[in-house]
Parts: sequence; C-alpha cells; structure tokens
Amino acid sequence: MRDKYNIIPMTFACGLHLFLFITMILAFDRSDANIPSRPLMIKAALIQEDNLFTPQKKMAQEKKVAEQKKREADVKAEKIRVNKKKQVENEEKKKAKLKKIQERKQKEVLDKKEALAKQKKEEELEQKRVDAEKDRLDDIIRQRVENEKKRKELEEIQRKVQLDRELSIEQNRLDALRSGALRRYTFALGRKIENNWIQPASADIGISCIVNVRQLPGGEVISAIVETCNGDESVRRSVEAAVYKASPLPDPEDPSLFERNLRFIFEPYQ
Repeated sequence: MRDKYNIIPMTFACGLHLFLFITMILAFDRSDANIPSRPLMIKAALIQEDNLFTPQKKMAQEKKVAEQKKREADVKAEKIRVNKKKQVENEEKKKAKLKKIQERKQKEVLDKKEALAKQKKEEELEQKRVDAEKDRLDDIIRQRVENEKKRKELEEIQRKVQLDRELSIEQNRLDALRSGALRRYTFALGRKIENNWIQPASADIGISCIVNVRQLPGGEVISAIVETCNGDESVRRSVEAAVYKASPLPDPEDPSLFERNLRFIFEPYQ
C-alpha cells in the first residue's frame, strides 16, 4: 500500500528525536555531581503527528487555500455573471418595454390618423349627401314652380277657351233668340209634352206649371219636377208623367239652345 501522507518516515523521525532527547537528559543528570539534588522541573508538550507542519501539509494547505480562493473566485465570477445576466435581462426588458411603448404610441398616432381620415371622409360623404339632397330639393322646388307656372298658363288658356266658347254660345243663343229658334223649340217641347198629357178631372181651364227637366244630349229625360203649378197634386203628377212619356224630347234646331237643366212653362191648350 502506497504511503500517501509519508506516515512511516514521519513516525520514525519523531521516535528518533524523542530517543535522543531522553538520552541527553539522562547523561546530564549523571555527570553533574555538584548540582544539589532537587526535583527536575521539565515543561514538555506532546507533539502529535497531526500538529507537525510538514512540506506536504504546507502544500496541502496551500492547495486548500488555492482551492478556497478558486471557489471564492468562482463564486464571485458567478455572482458577476449572474449580475451581468440580470443587468442584460433588465436592459432587454427596458428595451422591450420601451419598444412596446413606442409601438403603442406609433399605433395610437396611426389610429388617430386613420380616425381623422375616416372622419374627414365621412364628413365629405355627408357634405356630398347634403349637397345632393339640396340639389334634389332645389330641383323639386324648381319643377314645382315650373309646373305651377304651366298649370296657371294652361288654366288661363282653358279659361280663355271656355270664355270664348261661352261667349260664342251666348252669341248663338242671342242670334237664335233673334231668329225665333228658341220660341219654336219651346213650342215644340210644349206640344210634345201636351200630346202625352192625360188631363185629370180636377184640371181647370188655364193650367200653368213651371217644370224643371234634366235631360241628356239627345233629349232623354232623367228627371221631371213641377216647381210651381196652379193645379192640384193630380195635375202636378200628370204633368210630370207627360214629360217622362215625351222622352226623348225634341232637339232644338240650333244646338246652342240645348240645356241639360231645362226650365220651361207648361200651359196646355184646353
């Protein structure tokens, strides 16, 4: 077995020194006769092998110190590395946070620009819509004004035409009156109604009744009502019946004398 720590030589050396030391003490006591006998006071301490400072122990201690220093250096280096890593991580976190803040600000700026652009576009569209609606309303108003103007012009034309027609009819009536056509038309009406009249027993001489007749073009009677009459109720009814029987009534020789609502006096010959 290999003596790693040199125990055998060290033990041998310690024993040799102890032997020499005892031998010297014994020799000193025998040669010195003049020294009075007294108890020998010797202070001695037992030196253990572990307490001897040998080169091997020195090397081991230095190695241990070196290892301790190396461990301390490693710990210090590790602390430095960890601190540096934390510092780098903190810097990266700060950079990432700053980047996020910058990105958020940029996004806010972009969002604000987009919102402003969208708002501007909506305002432009709304303005276009308002302008288009205004133009549409202006067109409607202008069209209404033009239509009203045309309507008034048309009414004026129609009024003039109607007035001219009425004047023409009135003139024809006047001409017919002057020519006796109205008198002849009235006589013809009276004769045809009288021919269809059945005289009641209560009718006296000199019957005179005002009759309102509604007729269609062509003389078809729609209604006949005696307005006033000097006869009794049977006379009134007989005259109305005679008008219905005389339908269609004769046409006037002058068309301007025709009236839908005809009012005439019925006076039969008796």
